[in-house]
Amino acid sequence: MKIQNLSRFKSHTKLRAAVANTSWLFGDRILRMGTSLVVGVWVARYLQVEQYGLFNYALAFVTLFTPVFTLGLDDVVVRYLVRESSNKDEILGTTFWLKLLGGVASLLLAVGFMLFSGKTDVSRIWLVAILALSGIFRASDTVELWFQSQVKSKYTVVAKNVAYVISTAIKIALILYKAPLIAFAWITVAELAMSAIGLAVVYQKKASSLWLWKWNSSTAKILLKDSLPLMFSGFAIMIFMKIDQLMLGQIINEAEVGIYSAAVRISEVWYFIPTTIVASVAPSIYAAKEKSEAHYYKRIGQLLRLMAGISIAIALPMTFLSGYIITTMFGSGYAEAGPVLAVHIWTSLFVFMGVATSPWFIAEGLNNVSLGKTVLGAILNIILNYLLIPEYKGLGAAIATIASQAVAAFLSNAFDGRTRKLFMIQLKSIFLLPIK
Repeated sequence: MKIQNLSRFKSHTKLRAAVANTSWLFGDRILRMGTSLVVGVWVARYLQVEQYGLFNYALAFVTLFTPVFTLGLDDVVVRYLVRESSNKDEILGTTFWLKLLGGVASLLLAVGFMLFSGKTDVSRIWLVAILALSGIFRASDTVELWFQSQVKSKYTVVAKNVAYVISTAIKIALILYKAPLIAFAWITVAELAMSAIGLAVVYQKKASSLWLWKWNSSTAKILLKDSLPLMFSGFAIMIFMKIDQLMLGQIINEAEVGIYSAAVRISEVWYFIPTTIVASVAPSIYAAKEKSEAHYYKRIGQLLRLMAGISIAIALPMTFLSGYIITTMFGSGYAEAGPVLAVHIWTSLFVFMGVATSPWFIAEGLNNVSLGKTVLGAILNIILNYLLIPEYKGLGAAIATIASQAVAAFLSNAFDGRTRKLFMIQLKSIFLLPIK
């Protein structure tokens, strides 16, 4: 009896820790999304269309190399830390040096590719070089992986939010004192530098000593063997997310990137909703699969129907109010972003559904199929952007994004016997039909 009570106590303790950890992460996301939207709009109004477009083009270019400095290590490292916490200093030390080397490599690659991109004006190169420095400071995120493995993310949330609040205050000061564009790039990097210091302090006070971390070549090989496929998957995702802005900058100009970025900022602000909901319900879906196939698919259907309903509830009013929203928030200089937002907002339907299907792919052991669909979508996105941007500019990029997301997250499931049942559930969900 005592053993059962002890087991229940431990189970409840773990549940409370998980809920508290999720609450901290959710609060962090809400704070950042809300503040980022308000200050981001202010920055956009201050910089005006062309400079705002140039900044977003450079940021998209650097973001494309994110998988190089993360190396797909994060989830892999957390898993190893949970399994082998006694070996944490070796795992963390090796991860830190791998990420640091990845940060240097991403900096060199970003600048190198920019030099050979055909548009080599000094302002672009400087912006890319400065923003690419962020990859080096992101090596400090290794600390965050340890606290994730211990379900204690509140410490890192506090450390990173202190840096975020300071950098946000500085951005406001830059606007008030009419600072040049380059200053906004420097403060973006400075935020990550402050975050790195905060994470180091937190680890020293709440965990152990950073000086105990050590490199191990064998550990590096093991980690990289598991993480490299995730790195390549990350490249496909980054292309999916950022290729539209890059191609607009290459084919048209920075001003068009500024217009498009204003629309995307409003359209993508909602994307935290599906990731937060799915993270909460995924364990119940996995548990349902172990009990009953019918119950399992009912849970999947309920989740997809919920995601479709929320995304449609967001997209419908945004379609008709897009022009008003853009001019009210960004000013009349961004008026052309209204029609782009009216189209791009419908991407949320397929993004929400794509996130909602991730537990199904994991439960069915079909992660390789999910990766193939992402790669297909990325390739289609490039082709459609190439065809549509010259004629329709930002509106063409928005159409390309919707079409490629629809194919990757929805239509491709109809042509694979392994995913056809999921497609039928998705189809019913779009029309908000009950799932039996």
